[in-house]
Amino acid sequence: MSASQAAILHEPESAMSSALPASAEDNARAEHYALLARLFFAPPDAPLLAALAAAGDVFGGGNLPFAHSPFGVAWAELADAARHTDARSVHDEYEALFQGIGRPEVMLYGSFYLAGFLMEEPLADLRDDLAGLGLARRGGVTETEDHVAVLAEVMRHLVVSGADAAGLARQRAFFTRHLQPWYARLADALAAAPQASFYARVGALARAFFDVESEAFAMD
Repeated sequence: MSASQAAILHEPESAMSSALPASAEDNARAEHYALLARLFFAPPDAPLLAALAAAGDVFGGGNLPFAHSPFGVAWAELADAARHTDARSVHDEYEALFQGIGRPEVMLYGSFYLAGFLMEEPLADLRDDLAGLGLARRGGVTETEDHVAVLAEVMRHLVVSGADAAGLARQRAFFTRHLQPWYARLADALAAAPQASFYARVGALARAFFDVESEAFAMD
């Protein structure tokens, strides 16, 4: 399944032009990061919902080795949710969860989970790390850099632009510092949110995929 890239980051062209070709595994990882960035950045439209429903047969199919793993189960459940909803309903759910008046029902920002407030020290540390990578938000993007969609998009960029040992080290360092400490709490919040239906499944897929990434980085 191909997920359209969310227009979140301004990426240095030199990093992409000098990158080694990514493996099939890394391409799949990058696609998953791109998909999560897209789903958390904005609600899916009808074509993306249809693609998610179809992808469930690939990633959550019963004949695959990982079909009964948490990752495969999460994919199957997200695909089922995509089949039984529509773009209008998911749009309304997205707004109710993440864009309510006052404090949203579910926060998508790392600073909230790491420090208890927005715009705190974790965001300043993140901005320093992004500057070191030559990355920045695109103009017009209002979400701060600790939004989960931005972090997933950073990881997509790091995967496709660094297939060598140094690139893997950059991926591990960024993930373990800026996503690993809090992604499970976000998934828990989505699972517990009364208004979350489709996005509870998105949170479960995020947890399952990030768990796989955590295990892989721990072994490298």
